Amino acid sequence: MIASILAGETQLYHELIRPHERSVYLMALTYMKNESDAEDVAQEAFLKAYRNLAGFRAEAKFSTWLISITLNEARSRLRKQASVRMESLDELMDDSTKVSPALLRDWREIPSEAIERGEIRHLLQQAVAGLPEIYRRVFFLREVQEFSVIETAEVLQISVPSVKVRLHRARMMLQRQLSPELRAATSKPKRRWLPWS
Repeated sequence: MIASILAGETQLYHELIRPHERSVYLMALTYMKNESDAEDVAQEAFLKAYRNLAGFRAEAKFSTWLISITLNEARSRLRKQASVRMESLDELMDDSTKVSPALLRDWREIPSEAIERGEIRHLLQQAVAGLPEIYRRVFFLREVQEFSVIETAEVLQISVPSVKVRLHRARMMLQRQLSPELRAATSKPKRRWLPWS
């Protein structure tokens, strides 16, 4: 497919990247922690991948190469933001806790089990977002994107043992943080949903 795109069938590029759109966006989101910035990073990563497609060597998987471009773009964007940013740190912390309106639902239609799953998912997302960056990246690639240890090492340009150590530490940090919170979340009394509520 890449050879066809390079030969002039540029419309095939959409088919090439479609299976990777979600993983690229999620990787960008782990860095940017802001949906709008993550979308910008993902878009720019796809554009850079297109512009540099001729330089892709099939030594690694296309997805690994694409994630590497995304990481580089996110890092570059964060460096630029750090040099320009003037707001206070308190305001930045408030922005990161906003809930996307697209996720809101009619509460009357959600059973209590779905609410509990949502609360647990939110706890997990917060805990992962709170990991130090070196552990968060490894955890995301291995556990969310399901990259192999070798692919993760290639993307992050670190050794295989480093991937294993960082993943283990990330898991331990998450376990330490989440154990009491998950115990509290799952031991809450069940809500009764009345037909007229």
